[in-house]
Amino acid sequence: MMKNLLITNVTIVPMTAEESFIQNGYIFIESDVIKDVGHTPHPPHLKEQAKIIDGEGMVAIPGLINGHTHTPMSILRGYADDFPLMDWLKKMWAVEDRMTEEDIYWSSMLSMVEMIKSGTTTFCDMYYGMDRIAIGVEKSGMRALLSQGIIEGDSGGEELLTETVEFVRNWDKSANQRIHALLSPHAPYTCSPSLIEKMVEQAHILDCSIHTHLAETREEINIISERHGDTPIALMEKIGLFTRHVVAAHGVYLTDEEIDILKRRQVGLIHNPKSNMKLASGVAPIAQMLDKGVTIGIGTDGAASNNTLDMFEEMRFASLMQKVSLEDPMALPAYETLKMGTSRGAAALNIVDQVGTIEAGKKADITLIDFRKAHLSPVNDVVSHLIYSAKASDVAYTIVDGSVLMNNGKLTTIDEEEVTWHIEKIKNNLL
Repeated sequence: MMKNLLITNVTIVPMTAEESFIQNGYIFIESDVIKDVGHTPHPPHLKEQAKIIDGEGMVAIPGLINGHTHTPMSILRGYADDFPLMDWLKKMWAVEDRMTEEDIYWSSMLSMVEMIKSGTTTFCDMYYGMDRIAIGVEKSGMRALLSQGIIEGDSGGEELLTETVEFVRNWDKSANQRIHALLSPHAPYTCSPSLIEKMVEQAHILDCSIHTHLAETREEINIISERHGDTPIALMEKIGLFTRHVVAAHGVYLTDEEIDILKRRQVGLIHNPKSNMKLASGVAPIAQMLDKGVTIGIGTDGAASNNTLDMFEEMRFASLMQKVSLEDPMALPAYETLKMGTSRGAAALNIVDQVGTIEAGKKADITLIDFRKAHLSPVNDVVSHLIYSAKASDVAYTIVDGSVLMNNGKLTTIDEEEVTWHIEKIKNNLL
């Protein structure tokens, strides 16, 4: 049974208003919901109703939202580095064909360990064997948007579509509504327009979102042009993909007209800066898209192409990449970047009514960062430190739905030693 929590003496960055924060504040959590946020002193009766977390020297932010992941790929971290995307994919797929359901479960659990320890509370995942990942999410206590990725292959994708529809029916809004299930055509170059049209039809029936990769590399642009005489975004617009809410990873190669489509169709674009850099995919026009009003979150992509799931590092790379590529030190400033990892990330995933800010009525997904560190001193600007200085190891508490998943640096729902033992065993058999 969930207990009430009272976080005291904490600096709060609520992400509810432009660059506002509360010094020496408190957060009262009743069951799984934030009930009150304010300045110290808190109402005296709250102490009697809750377990207290002393936030002295800490900063509270909304739980970080990793908008695009492939959690089982943590087992492939460091396996095939320094290859371009299409060559890298061939190497990945060759190993993934041999992965069992147990391999998928423990590899996804490894990713959840890393994410909880680095302050991530929500992730949006695309892979296969998704039933096992969902079981892991239930155990971990995290919030997740899960989708069974479909790569068409020779079968035409019909059997896979049937399986993924069944997954949505079985898992959507499960685990106290912490799990949302989506449909997922892998990409326009791995799924035919006719299959994607069928998936859109099912998404309307199931009332669910769609998660896909779009406009990631020049090679993808060339493939779609040769096959269909179009760009990926224009093709998806023609076949009706954007008639549902879409979470689209990457968006590196976009025309002005395509950016307008993303804005008009309210697509949630997920920026993956480190993966795009490591695979030399290119630099997404994030600053331009934000200026045009596109809703953008941040994701790590899989650990095989990143090679971490550290959202602090990802946010830092996102900001710095825009600055250097545009030769503009004012591009993508710290607060805008933090929005992409929290409130704007929630909007991109279409869950902003539940999470993404620290305010009364929202789900109690909160990350506490310990600022009593040399690299975070002196505290001249809290948000600047969060983006340009903070590390995953600075996270002290990770809270989801009012449950403490990491308590002062110690995991409470997952046995990390058990996970890493299984991972070493799997690695020796698989790689």
